[in-house]
Amino acid sequence: MDLSKPRPVAAPPYSVAQTAPHQILVCKACKHQGQACAPGHALLKKLRAAIATAGLDEAFEVSGTACLAGCVTDHGKPCVVGWRATAKATWLFGDIDPNQPIDDLVEFARLYAAVEDGWMGGKDCPPRLCDNTLARIPAAMIVTREGTIQ
Repeated sequence: MDLSKPRPVAAPPYSVAQTAPHQILVCKACKHQGQACAPGHALLKKLRAAIATAGLDEAFEVSGTACLAGCVTDHGKPCVVGWRATAKATWLFGDIDPNQPIDDLVEFARLYAAVEDGWMGGKDCPPRLCDNTLARIPAAMIVTREGTIQ
């Protein structure tokens, strides 16, 4: 990595402010096409409606975001979806087809909200998501001179 060249600074649309206790991020930038991701936008709209219908819209904000770098090929199903919350593990699922039922995504949201630290085993996830798990990232622990913060 050449450290002499300036590095781009994250700014909107890469920065996504969280306004609800939990957040679901849907990739809406297709790196394979170099343009906005139509399947990502479709999934975002569908997932927002499903979360509201399930009565989870107070607990979850569903936001579109820049590339989550989880798709590996341009095979018509490039959607990557992530869950995050303060003091909870972050989850990333890939190869989500917006044309398929999204019941598993809504069920995962229910499970994620119910688990205090967001940490679950693969057997706890809805079946379809088990095969599509890209990452389960532990909650960050940041230690400063003042002490540990989340």
